[in-house]
Amino acid sequence: MSKLWIKICGITQNSDAIAAVGSGADAIGLVFYVASPRAVTKDKVEEITDGIVGNAQVVGLFVDAKAEEVNAVLETNRIDLLQFHGSESAQYCESFGFPYMKAFRVSADNYREQNFASYDSAQMILLDSYSEQKLGGTGNVFDWEIGRKIQSETGKNIVLAGGLNPDNVKTAIEQIHPFGVDVSSGVEQDHGIKDLNKVSAFIEGARSV
Repeated sequence: MSKLWIKICGITQNSDAIAAVGSGADAIGLVFYVASPRAVTKDKVEEITDGIVGNAQVVGLFVDAKAEEVNAVLETNRIDLLQFHGSESAQYCESFGFPYMKAFRVSADNYREQNFASYDSAQMILLDSYSEQKLGGTGNVFDWEIGRKIQSETGKNIVLAGGLNPDNVKTAIEQIHPFGVDVSSGVEQDHGIKDLNKVSAFIEGARSV
């Protein structure tokens, strides 16, 4: 198995970005969705990502955004990967000519209805917990056996999200063997403010598998 890809999402300040990358994260996520308590604007991108070194990726997360909103963020030249977390079509995701990851909110009831095959151009498929109230950052875990089945059936690079934290990430990886893991609320002290001890513990736990 290749090196596990680890993303710390919902970054809102430079110190957390630097610390996450310094602790070994492969990527940080910036949320460009105004309804999120972790939302940032394109005007903050340069400030948040200033001083990031090495090969760490900056991921821009969008939810059913207008194309001009995505393009405006891309024009900062600080984004390495797009993440689409809404009902975006594959055609829409591909229209930016930029590497992207497509998120799906899964549950035992809906995962077989998801059209994973349409997103063959996606570099990764992210699996998050389904909630009627929230599009992400729920802090809730879904049945990891579903993730294992989806990975086996699709053969795609699966990134596991939804309710991960320093206490359960090792078990999740051992059960699913995903391409990557993505955490937000599980390493926070408040919305958008990371607990750096939890960030470090999460990455250490993930790398220990």
